Amino acid sequence: MDTTIEHVTDFSQIAAYGVMTTPALVIDGKVVSYGKVLKTDEIVKILQKIRG
Repeated sequence: MDTTIEHVTDFSQIAAYGVMTTPALVIDGKVVSYGKVLKTDEIVKILQKIRG
């Protein structure tokens, strides 16, 4: 999978997604997880579901 990962720490950028609890995972502009640290297998499942 060819993708770009960005670590955002600016609160205004985070809040723009409506996220008030970090960490959060945003894929293609959509918040898919927030408020907990995901395990690797959880991230893989989310990516498989979204990217097919």
